[in-house]
Amino acid sequence: MLKRVWTISDTSQSELFIHLHRFPSNPKTRKPPFANVKNSYQSIVKNSYQSIVKNSYQSIVNLFAHEDSYADTKPNDIYTKVSKLKHELLRKKENSDEIVRVLEDKGGSLFTGHSDGSTLVYLLKQLRSSPTLAIEVLNWRRKQEDFSIPMTSEEYAYEKCQQLFQELQRDGTCCSTIATYNMLISVFGRLMLVDHMEATFREIEGLNLTPNVSTFNNLIAGYITAWMWDRMERTYRILNSGSVKPNISTYLLMLRGYAHSLNLEKMEEMYELVKHHVDQNEIPLIRAMICAYCRSSDKNRVTKIETLLMLIPENEYRPWLNVLLIRLYAQEDLLEKMETSINEAFQHNTSVATVGLMRCIITSYFRCNAVDKLAYFVKRAECSNWRICRSLYHCQMVMFASQKRLAEMERVLDAMENFNIGRTKKTYWILYNAYLICGQTHKLQQKCLAEMERVLDVMENFNMVRMKETHWIVYNAYLISVVTSINLSR
Repeated sequence: MLKRVWTISDTSQSELFIHLHRFPSNPKTRKPPFANVKNSYQSIVKNSYQSIVKNSYQSIVNLFAHEDSYADTKPNDIYTKVSKLKHELLRKKENSDEIVRVLEDKGGSLFTGHSDGSTLVYLLKQLRSSPTLAIEVLNWRRKQEDFSIPMTSEEYAYEKCQQLFQELQRDGTCCSTIATYNMLISVFGRLMLVDHMEATFREIEGLNLTPNVSTFNNLIAGYITAWMWDRMERTYRILNSGSVKPNISTYLLMLRGYAHSLNLEKMEEMYELVKHHVDQNEIPLIRAMICAYCRSSDKNRVTKIETLLMLIPENEYRPWLNVLLIRLYAQEDLLEKMETSINEAFQHNTSVATVGLMRCIITSYFRCNAVDKLAYFVKRAECSNWRICRSLYHCQMVMFASQKRLAEMERVLDAMENFNIGRTKKTYWILYNAYLICGQTHKLQQKCLAEMERVLDVMENFNMVRMKETHWIVYNAYLISVVTSINLSR
């Protein structure tokens, strides 16, 4: 059976990769993270894999290569970077997680700098001596959505796997087994083709084949990918009630599913079943649980999150997790812990790009009445390309005004001008109330008149003719200023 599969695969390999290059971009699809499921067929094809990979590796490299030789045209600095990446990958070749980490840290920027794919081709050529490692690099690259070379799982898996399966069905000497159907269910699940996945499972029942635990695990993984929590749980109940029993992969899948669906009670129950294994081997699942707690309203979420954080090594930094923790501590008004997470983000050059999170941070400073810490944070944010918005400055102005620190409040206006953030009605409303509290409303009049004169200067610089209406506005502005000053003096 498997020999037949590999024979057909080899003959259609060239057609497969030529087909891949017909698609210009990777479609935008919702792909929430899910646990990697070890399909039942992996143990069967393990021995065949090593013999195939050397034969297929060079053809894969050639398909990415352009007519011109990469080695002849690549500058020395890129050559050095690729060589360093190769040596680092070779040192980590026994550990798949470390390979992924190295590629995420150093491979992304290297590959995106050359949209023609030449950098990847050069790296693959450098890894000729380790074809298994080269295939791992290629698989990692294929999963990336933001690169320009179109290697989508939709094209690779859906069309070709289905074509292969149809060829096998037409072959009278080839008998499909449960492993074959497990492969199809896994492929359809990863692509969120739930209808196809369920139709394949019904076909298994029609052929009187006995589903095994991998069959149910692939179904569960497919429902998790599609965020279909009810069907995920229904499949788990069917598995529990039948003759086939769950294994460790089933529990890990369910733990991830409950985390993504924010079903904290069942997530915690499942975690207790596999706690020892997760704590030692499943850092991505720990992050998923932390994410679930951050998005929840659990009263003890901070304590639970910090317990889980202790299980993550220091070298396993993730920017998105750092940002989640900043939001969490800001919402809980844990100022010291929030600032620790902010400092960590600055140290790792992680930038916050959303107005919502910036407002969440300044709101925490406001509630804690920490205007000096807020001012320091804003200066650092300005220098680190964080998202700058008017609310940052308005909050400072209100807090300085409440402490009657008018000079520092006025310096905030200068900072707004330096970043081309215009003044609005709210800005002047804050100024008015600040000067009113301090008994210095004449300063507001001076600023308003100065602003008006600045507008007139701009009109003059652009050779704009002052109409009668302009003079009338100026006259009324000065008249209002004089009348207001008389009333205040009384």
